Amino acid sequence: MSPTPEPEPPGPGSPRPHVPIDELLADLSSRVDEIVMDRERLRALLDAVIGIGSDLELAAILDRIVVAACTLVDARYGALGVLDDSGGLADFRTHGLTDDEVAALGEPPAGRGILGHIIDVPEPMRLADLGSHPASVGFPPGHPPMRTFLGVPIRVRDKAWGNLYLTEKQGGGQFTADDEAIIQALAAAAGVAIDNARLYNELAASQADRERLLIFRDRDRIGRDLHDLVIQRLFATGLQLQSVIHLVDTPEATDRINTAVDEIDGAISDLRAAIFSLHTDTEQQLSTTVRGLISVVRHQLGFAPDVKFQGPVDSGVSEPVRIEVLAMLREALSNVARHAQAKHVTVTVSVSTQDLTVTVVDDGCGIPPTAPRRGLANLASRAESLGGTFTFGDAEPTGTELRWCIPL
Repeated sequence: MSPTPEPEPPGPGSPRPHVPIDELLADLSSRVDEIVMDRERLRALLDAVIGIGSDLELAAILDRIVVAACTLVDARYGALGVLDDSGGLADFRTHGLTDDEVAALGEPPAGRGILGHIIDVPEPMRLADLGSHPASVGFPPGHPPMRTFLGVPIRVRDKAWGNLYLTEKQGGGQFTADDEAIIQALAAAAGVAIDNARLYNELAASQADRERLLIFRDRDRIGRDLHDLVIQRLFATGLQLQSVIHLVDTPEATDRINTAVDEIDGAISDLRAAIFSLHTDTEQQLSTTVRGLISVVRHQLGFAPDVKFQGPVDSGVSEPVRIEVLAMLREALSNVARHAQAKHVTVTVSVSTQDLTVTVVDDGCGIPPTAPRRGLANLASRAESLGGTFTFGDAEPTGTELRWCIPL
């Protein structure tokens, strides 16, 4: 029996045998690459969580969530749909679409098709082809093509609050189980950030309510002091002056006393109008406050002015403008009552998309050229503080027209 031949050593061109240590090193290298990639994605996830948690404004948080989700899984397009109480979409924020594409799509989606399916079944969903799913209803005209899809619900306190929608994995691949897991982690952090923002807004609203209550208490105290102290003293002074008229023999002195009494009556009416302004809720509709002011000054005028409203008076005027309009009207009507000797006054408040126009027209004696202009200057200053203008002139056939124009 011949001996077994010894294996020849490999020559320079012979293939090297694949020993176990080579397999181990290759597997270890692959695992190192996966670990490095996982660490990079984990770092990106942590950065995203810190980013969305660093803001307390809900709208900004929602936008950051969509951007972070697209970045984490290399999605070209992303959206976040916020659910309303009926299960539809109350808000829909997108990322990846151009302004022209958004404009071409028109109204945001109402929550049908795949979006509606995830609303009805709030579970993660990965699709290789959106169009192949039974719930798909296709895209509207002008919609960019979308094929691959990943949807994940966002929960706030174990309640479905909204959904993340991601489409078109970059590079032409499909969304993976790892992509789904990392978006689920982001959605969990997003739910906490959203809940924190809502709690912060509720606390801020409560604090604002407390501050408003303190303001109204101060206004009420000031109003009581004006009525109980200032008005009563002025009223008593007027009565004292009237009680001594019969002791005065000089007609000129009698006229001066009567004039002083009239000025005191005017000051009392002004104070009452100012007290009305103090007790007016700043959130009250403009038409309501104007009518309330006119009911106060009608006693000073001796008649009720006519009031006309044009345009979205109650919805298109901000709080600072409402406050100034009320102050300007109070001063203008007080001046009419004290100086114009008018029998009729018309107040018109008109609101357009660009500005607010207020006119006060009386049929009185007009403004004498030599009359002091301090009151008119004050009315002009109030309008200018809001970026507007104030003008005045003669009315037809007699009287004066005051006009303010304030940009909105």
